[in-house]
Amino acid sequence: MAFEIVVYERENGSIPFMEFLGSLSPKMKAKILRDLDLLEEKGNTLREPYSKHLEDGIFELRTKLASDITRSLYFFFEGNRIVITHGFVKKQEKTPPSEILRAKEYRADWLRRNVK
Repeated sequence: MAFEIVVYERENGSIPFMEFLGSLSPKMKAKILRDLDLLEEKGNTLREPYSKHLEDGIFELRTKLASDITRSLYFFFEGNRIVITHGFVKKQEKTPPSEILRAKEYRADWLRRNVK
């Protein structure tokens, strides 16, 4: 089954994930895009070290380039859609609870506007 990646967009039109990508080096951006291709191909069968379930249906795509580490948060929707909410540069051991909460808030907003 092929998966489709959808990027979350706020009601005001801003796109947190694209803002995040724009802040990165070209090499890191390319690596994240390759990892997204892998996620699109493997979907819910993609496991560590590439993907990890965090909590309550929120997952992280784990990208590492030399000593730089990023996380792109996402959730699955209706079968084959993967909604990427946002990303961040990882600076500590565990994913900060504030980033997981942000992904949940973005998911709630996305569902409110996209589920009929």
